[in-house]
Amino acid sequence: MSVEEHLADADKLEGLEAEHQGEHVEPVAFGFVGPGAWVSLAMLVFIGVLIWKGVPKVITGGLDRKIAEIKSQLDEAKKLRAEAEALRKEYADKIANAEKDAAAMLDHARTEADIIVAKAQVDSVTMVERRTKMAEDKIAAAERAAIDELRNNAARASTAAAASIIAQKHNADADRSLVDQTISAL
Repeated sequence: MSVEEHLADADKLEGLEAEHQGEHVEPVAFGFVGPGAWVSLAMLVFIGVLIWKGVPKVITGGLDRKIAEIKSQLDEAKKLRAEAEALRKEYADKIANAEKDAAAMLDHARTEADIIVAKAQVDSVTMVERRTKMAEDKIAAAERAAIDELRNNAARASTAAAASIIAQKHNADADRSLVDQTISAL
């Protein structure tokens, strides 16, 4: 084909396009079944399969379970609210009683404090004398303990000094003569 023939075919195509501008052709099966009918038919088949497989029962069963769960939660919430209100009332009563008890305790404590102060004034002289005696006894015991410790330290020091002197002045020859004297004495 030559260039001129191609140009002629292109002009024919442009002419056809100009004639059919604005027209839209829809595909049709069997002369009357269009795309909308195919979509409707597919949806009917899909819905029929869902019904045949029991999907609505599964959905309603799930919804029924959820409804029952929500009802039980609501019942539980009602019970908890009733318990909370009862506890609130009980604690409000306890607070009112506690305030009365606190006032009575305060009066009682003041009376007891006055009694204790009076008794403490009487007992303080006796206690001071007793503690003075105890302090004097402790001081005497500490003095005795210090004297005993001083005696023990002096005895240890004299024992150590004697052992040192004996160790310096006593040798193997002196040991032999002591052993010989002891043996002959026996």
